[in-house]
Amino acid sequence: MSEKRVYTFGNGKAEGRADMRNLLGGKGANLAEMNLIGVPVPPGFTITTDVCNEYFEKGKEDVVNLLKDDVIASVHHIEGLMNSKFGDIENPLLVSVRSGARASMPGMMDTILNLGLNDEVVKGLARKTGNERFAYDSYRRFVQMYGDVVLGMKPVNKEDIDPFEAIIQKVKAQRGISLDNEMTVDELKQLVELFKAAIKEQTGKDFPTDPMDQLWGAICAVFDSWMNERAILYRKMEGIPAEWGTAVSVMAMVFGNMGDTSATGVCFSRDAATGENVFNGEYLVNAQGEDVVAGIRTPQQITKLGSQRWAQQQQIPEEERAAKYPSMEEAMPEIFAQLDALQNKLEKHYHDMQDMEFTVQEGKLWFLQTRNGKRTGTAMVKIAMDLLREGEIDEKTALERCEPNKLDELLHPVFDKDAQKQAKVLTRGLPASPGAACGQIVFFADDAEKWHDAGHRVVMVRIETSPEDLAGMAAAEGIVTARGGMTSHAAVVARGMGKCCVSGAGALNIDYKAKTVEIDGYTLKEGDYISLNGSTGEIYAGEVKTKPAEVTGDFAELMKLCDKYTKLVVRTNADTPHDAQVARNFGAVGIGLCRTEHMFFENEKIKAMREMILSDTVEGRKKALEKLLPYQTKDFYGILKAMDGCPVNIRLLDPPLHEFVPHDLAGQQTMAEEMGLTVSEIQKRVDSLSEHNPMLGHRGCRLGNTYPEITEMQTRAILGAAVQLKKEGFNPEPEIMVPLIGIVNEFDMQEEVIRSTAKKIFEEAGVEVEFKVGTMIEIPRAALTAGYIAKKAEYFSFGTNDLTQMTFGYSRDDIASFLPVYLDKKILKVDPFQVLDQTGVGQLIEMAVENGRKTRPTLTCGICGEHGGEPSSVKFCHKVGLNYVSCSPFRVPIARLAAAQAAVEE
Repeated sequence: MSEKRVYTFGNGKAEGRADMRNLLGGKGANLAEMNLIGVPVPPGFTITTDVCNEYFEKGKEDVVNLLKDDVIASVHHIEGLMNSKFGDIENPLLVSVRSGARASMPGMMDTILNLGLNDEVVKGLARKTGNERFAYDSYRRFVQMYGDVVLGMKPVNKEDIDPFEAIIQKVKAQRGISLDNEMTVDELKQLVELFKAAIKEQTGKDFPTDPMDQLWGAICAVFDSWMNERAILYRKMEGIPAEWGTAVSVMAMVFGNMGDTSATGVCFSRDAATGENVFNGEYLVNAQGEDVVAGIRTPQQITKLGSQRWAQQQQIPEEERAAKYPSMEEAMPEIFAQLDALQNKLEKHYHDMQDMEFTVQEGKLWFLQTRNGKRTGTAMVKIAMDLLREGEIDEKTALERCEPNKLDELLHPVFDKDAQKQAKVLTRGLPASPGAACGQIVFFADDAEKWHDAGHRVVMVRIETSPEDLAGMAAAEGIVTARGGMTSHAAVVARGMGKCCVSGAGALNIDYKAKTVEIDGYTLKEGDYISLNGSTGEIYAGEVKTKPAEVTGDFAELMKLCDKYTKLVVRTNADTPHDAQVARNFGAVGIGLCRTEHMFFENEKIKAMREMILSDTVEGRKKALEKLLPYQTKDFYGILKAMDGCPVNIRLLDPPLHEFVPHDLAGQQTMAEEMGLTVSEIQKRVDSLSEHNPMLGHRGCRLGNTYPEITEMQTRAILGAAVQLKKEGFNPEPEIMVPLIGIVNEFDMQEEVIRSTAKKIFEEAGVEVEFKVGTMIEIPRAALTAGYIAKKAEYFSFGTNDLTQMTFGYSRDDIASFLPVYLDKKILKVDPFQVLDQTGVGQLIEMAVENGRKTRPTLTCGICGEHGGEPSSVKFCHKVGLNYVSCSPFRVPIARLAAAQAAVEE
């Protein structure tokens, strides 16, 4: 651990720099870097992330003692640069206290502004600035934030509004005013007293008056917020380890609430929703930063273009816009010019889209933060490809800038144009995060979770969101807020999650207690359907039909770039011609797993299948199989044709037979009539097939070896379809896979049936088709004896679902009963059925590939479990020398990007 716990910055100097984000957090490292490159930043200091870990190991008291001297010295450092004194009643210095982990976690942890005020200092601040209104506005904000964050003053019930907001509304109602900045000095003084009394009543705690006590309370509260519920949930969603910790940055306050020449805002060097290369953002005159982000006041646009676009969406005429809602570019042209120049400088410096916070204090611009901005999947791809074309980054960096899992957003359905035209538009808000969403209205985060878990699609409708709503936002299809702009909490978090979001829909009249929302006389209640267009801000009544997305434009360019670098190719898991075509359109170069059993569940097929299983003679089974043959041939014909010229790996029948037989009386009666048997005879046969542990029972190659006629029929269907296609001028490439072998003899017996059947088919047809016979390695013994198996098998496909199940001894169907506890207790870091266990299961794969290729150097190896579309698992497959991964059609682009990244990271 670094012995140095506190790093100072200010006046163009800094003890830290941008590449120290692990120690100083993203915010602390960038504050230091901005100082070093000449961006105006208020002076301050950062307490390292290591101290956060010490805080949870040693406790509050020990850490405060360890830090005391450094923090006092650093406060003196700020005092010297700001020419004011912390806690002084004549010339007071105020500070802000902010969190900052190494990974951006917008809104998940706590911030406190205006720290250092008390009943005496506030009078000194009023005298010093000659602005009593500003002083008491700052004081009431400080008491409000400190009361919430440090002293725990929160709403008692979910239907209640914030207790401080309730007091503010009461005070405003006495005079019939609606905006916070319309309150008089006396009303602000009254708020401070009412706030303190409410804190004492609800929490039993007195508000601290000593500025140093306030500072320690705030620093410890920021560390505590690393372990709050929403931060833990966000880390879980984003895969951020708890041991990273958060840093704490303490900075001199600069004030955006000192009057009409002061302002505060948030801006982006490019559009975080679409990726368009336009500077954009929002600001509020005479306000503080939390006002913009919290979404309590809907802010104005920074650029004239942004303001005109906003007015168009809101259907506000240009004259009214210019008069009432001017952009910063029009209202503060000099400040805007400085801001524009600095945002350009920062993007060029970091070679990435920047998300910046700033304050203007009486005509002077200060930067409070810059970070690589959270963005949607669409924006991520566009920004990476644009920066590549602009020469700002190279091809490998462009690939690494894209997060594989975020591509999923680009594959989500979009509204069908015709259905959209006919839909009833209820109102418009701001297009905060693109996409199409449809679901039932819920008003609270916990309800969103419950409804989602019960299988409902939900849209969360809120007055505004707060970080406490994170779990509900994750469960919802989309989010709507009545307040807040494009940089509010709802907008920023929704973009980071890739959720569709419409913010600032002012026509929404939400009643949390009645669970209703009224829009221009049209009332909707909880459970009613609405649809959102996050790209236009439109909200529609009811469900609007969607259609699948397509790979075009920058997305297609990115995929081409992947192909240039990748060594590991991507196939798909597909059981129908439709799925095969979808995957091929997404760039799959073959099928890595075609499950034949999924083809048997249609009406006539299932009857013939059941007849085959329930027959107790070879003749009976063969008769039923003859009925199945044309169905199977037709299925394989369609799939091989859709994947013409690409390998199609078809797994022979795998699941236990009891899955196919009728367990209900009606189904059993149908089969009795079909087979000329009694119902009780059918029931006896069904009972005889039941097994105590079917996943380890009579399935896979064991079926084919006890009933070789099944393997024979399936071979006839596969190769018969291939022969037919070849005669028609196509180029089928079938691969026949023997599942679940544990011993090479099992494979030998099945291969003999396949090869002898093939010989007969080719002789009958007078045409031969090249095909391979391989096996699925999904039993640990098969992985350990792979060298022997490769003497006969022409390829290996690792079935990582079963291989994980058997290596861990966990049942995939029952793991849910203990997995959450294992993850909480850190026994497991991740669900091994979602992310490949590289140490255990991975070792078996690596060993099997190595030993298999010693026997057969040309052995093709791939994986076809669910892990084939999970980025870290794909990268592992590249590392151990697999030829391909196979995944579901909609994960093909994700796997292609992960495979390309694996190649460039070598």
